[in-house]
Amino acid sequence: MARHTLSVLVEDQPGVLARIAALFSRRGFNIESLAVGRTETEGVSRMTIVVNVDELRLEQVTKQLNKLINVLKIVELDVENSVQREIVLIKVRADDSTRSSIIETVALFRAKVVDVAPDALTIEATGAADKLDALMRMLEPFGIRELVQSGMVAVSRGGRAIGERAVRPADRSA
Repeated sequence: MARHTLSVLVEDQPGVLARIAALFSRRGFNIESLAVGRTETEGVSRMTIVVNVDELRLEQVTKQLNKLINVLKIVELDVENSVQREIVLIKVRADDSTRSSIIETVALFRAKVVDVAPDALTIEATGAADKLDALMRMLEPFGIRELVQSGMVAVSRGGRAIGERAVRPADRSA
């Protein structure tokens, strides 16, 4: 099995996310990461889905996704030809004796402190999953109180947008 990142353009309609998630669930796939947001085109959203499956099963689920009326386009993004990022917010225990060490660690990872409390620091970091994992490992000894991590978002490298040839929602009536 291999890790695959799918960029799926969909109509921005109620229930689309549930139908796509159900399709993966029915096939027994665990979605490792899922991020959904608007795109540059009104009425179109982009879903970035990360799954760990073999090529044959990926092909099967991709064909089934293409059959869904609200799916406009599917592209697999490989690591070399795309920019992939996640964001994490980490609340870490901090007192007078540990605060400066935590701030130094945060600076090494080009992250930033976004909230300061007498007994904690909240850190924001953006980057590839391995960078964020390394940051979390470095902060663990201080005591992570709370953590929230986004799903991966990704875009292909270069000037061409993957949605340039996508059918717009209004175009489906033809």
